[in-house]
Amino acid sequence: VDTWWQTETGAIMIAPLPGVTATKPGSAQLALPGISVQIVDDHGQLVEPGEGGYLVIDKPWPAMSRGIWGEPDRAQEVYWDRFKAQGYYFAGDGAKYDEHGDIWLLGRVDDVMNISGHRISTVEVESALVSHPAVAEAAVVGASDETTGQAIVAFVILRDGNGNDALDQAAVAAVLMAHVAKEIGPIARPKRLLIVPELPKTRSGKIMRRLLRDVAEGRDIGDVATLADTSAMRVIANTMTGQPV
Repeated sequence: VDTWWQTETGAIMIAPLPGVTATKPGSAQLALPGISVQIVDDHGQLVEPGEGGYLVIDKPWPAMSRGIWGEPDRAQEVYWDRFKAQGYYFAGDGAKYDEHGDIWLLGRVDDVMNISGHRISTVEVESALVSHPAVAEAAVVGASDETTGQAIVAFVILRDGNGNDALDQAAVAAVLMAHVAKEIGPIARPKRLLIVPELPKTRSGKIMRRLLRDVAEGRDIGDVATLADTSAMRVIANTMTGQPV
């Protein structure tokens, strides 16, 4: 189940209601009662369904913070200046509406991959992956590539009963890469897709994509002190290099 929130918002802002909303894998769906959000363009105007834009909170909400302690100017600059004329709170995330008005997150507006001149959101590829019934969870990063500038590398956790051995996993990976190409287009097909038992997450459940990027680019893995399970990166790194886990 996808949700959207920040530490700064004080609560979950967008999420399906348990037992009420028919969920869509990959979609956070609708703002919760008492929360008002919009997806707007560069001029603060509402975008059409299917068109990417900026996710903003356009009205005051419960648990709304008054600023950053000791740094009032920074709070204004980071969250309010982008759409100051409209009075919108902008957290830095992109999103789009589907044809039913549900919200699909596109990730940080500065976390977009450039594949042969095509701008592709990491979250867009992740959403395509989790829409496949074999996938439980996915994380995507862009890795440097001499030919295309960046290449898409996907890390996927499968649902039980899928890819029980190396041969099965290779077949499933091929199916999933073809699925992404079908859902988004051939340009979004991952160059590499790794099936892993877990993803590196902080204690609050956030995926540490910078660590996955380290693995994808063959760098030394950065600080793992904030991970809930520090062994996760060793397993993923060994999977990337083909070593026993």
